[in-house]
Amino acid sequence: MKRISKNLIITFSLIFTLLLSACGTKPAEAPKDNNKPAASYPLTIKDSRGTEIKIEKEPEKIVSVAPNITEMIFALGKGDKLVGRTTYCDFPEEAKKVQDIGTLQKPDIEKIVELKPDLVIASTHFKEDVAKKFQELGIKVVSLYSDDKFDGVYESMNTLGKILNASEKSDEVVKGIKEKVQKVNEKVKDKKAPSVYYVVGFGNGGDFTSTGETYIHQMITMAGGDNIAKDTTGWKYSKEKLIEKNPEIIILPEYFKAEFLTTEGYKDLNAVKNNKVFVIDNNLLDRQGPRLAEGVEALAKIIHPEEFK
Repeated sequence: MKRISKNLIITFSLIFTLLLSACGTKPAEAPKDNNKPAASYPLTIKDSRGTEIKIEKEPEKIVSVAPNITEMIFALGKGDKLVGRTTYCDFPEEAKKVQDIGTLQKPDIEKIVELKPDLVIASTHFKEDVAKKFQELGIKVVSLYSDDKFDGVYESMNTLGKILNASEKSDEVVKGIKEKVQKVNEKVKDKKAPSVYYVVGFGNGGDFTSTGETYIHQMITMAGGDNIAKDTTGWKYSKEKLIEKNPEIIILPEYFKAEFLTTEGYKDLNAVKNNKVFVIDNNLLDRQGPRLAEGVEALAKIIHPEEFK
């Protein structure tokens, strides 16, 4: 029986950490021609751990220790600065050419040291003892957590933009996310919201979903769906609740579908009987990064396909 996707493990701690990103900069230099201030170094920022980090100059060699961070770096046009990334950092395609430095929780410290990065940028699951080890070695670490709400990605993107001297680009990316979400909202705002369930995990390992306090719940709502787990907290759910609610639509990663459709309890749900179980690229939802708007659109196309013909 399948348990929980490795790609989804990083989402489980977000509800429980509830850490906010925060930042501050020194006065900016004279504006560029587009009137957007350039970064002024050295600059001091306060990361999501509450640690103040002084960045002496624009980072030229960066190691990312989270897939969403890697995606943000590339979205900001700074992918050429990336010298290390985790095993799970597989988007965009260019990221796969960057040196693999291990997993989120167990990065290869020796390999990272050999890369001589100016900065290591981490997210959730980055252990405090690992951060201290890097500090002892003179390597600066910035941890950026997005609060478990949809617009948390805006703050992380803007903070990263300041660090990497890419504030103009971060504004552009954030604006693009907001505009795409708005377009989806306009298409579904007057539509009846069908009941929806998103499968994060199921089977012998337990049932998990995006409950009402998660940003994925917000995405389902933005897409015109009614999340059956909206009144629940955490990520844990139960087969009994799922059977009781009996949602009209079930959404899950492709690698879950075949087993879900044939497993006792799940196979008798109305969504299964009515052929309303749909596959989605879960990375568009699980990674709180620049592709979240694409995730909202993908959900909306499943929930209200008639509006996207």
